Amino acid sequence: MELVALQLNAGASWPANQDRITALLERLPPRRPLLVQLPENAVVFGNREAVQEVAEPLGDGPVQDCLAQWAKQLGIWLVVGSMPTRIEHSDKLHASCLVFNEQGERVACYHKLHLFDVDVADGHGRYRESATFMPGNELCVVDSPFGRLGLSICYDLRFPELYRALRDQGADILMVPAAFTRVTGKAHWLPLLQARAIENQCYVLAAAQVGEHAGGRQTWGHSLILDPWGEICACLPDGEGLISASLDQHRLDSVRRQMPVAQHARLRAVWRDKE
Repeated sequence: MELVALQLNAGASWPANQDRITALLERLPPRRPLLVQLPENAVVFGNREAVQEVAEPLGDGPVQDCLAQWAKQLGIWLVVGSMPTRIEHSDKLHASCLVFNEQGERVACYHKLHLFDVDVADGHGRYRESATFMPGNELCVVDSPFGRLGLSICYDLRFPELYRALRDQGADILMVPAAFTRVTGKAHWLPLLQARAIENQCYVLAAAQVGEHAGGRQTWGHSLILDPWGEICACLPDGEGLISASLDQHRLDSVRRQMPVAQHARLRAVWRDKE
């Protein structure tokens, strides 16, 4: 079983991004089953107006039709890092991670929990996702041929309690599609991903945006696949492209068996004793 992460330099035009993704999908390894992840903002990476223009109701629209068609035609499990989806009776959107199986059926959807409202010392400076998006309020773990996939998006990575909850729900692979800024990525991307892999003894699949984008945005790239011991299986530091690595179920089982941290965790017992 093979894990694949696509690294993109997406922009504000869905047709242009569609062409970029199509070109990378043509380079997929032939092995099946194949789990392919696109980064955050893979469909559109632009200002509020560009995002609103591309946004679709969940389950309805030409963009989602295209995503489903890719999964079906290529016979892959496709995780779309994020795309904007509409919320009924609201001018806000969700940043939604969508999962399609090899038949092109959408089997899961996760709305980003933690919105990136921060100030960064880069060319863009001020980030306020809450101006456009509304946070989700549910976790999502989905069964697949590769194991249980725990879904997350980018800024979620800074909240370890989310990943512990995903592991508690049986996650084997943590999905972390992202558009980390160059400044924060250089400082924290790798150590945070390794921590989530090690703490939860899960594979981590992290497809990233890379390079210069409109509005002065700069993204870090360095798409990664990590094993449950936190070791790097594959990395693409710069440029568009893809990385792949084999999923080793024996490796996952061995790490969890030799150091059973999930069974040793006692914090909930402490809380119960104090009630």
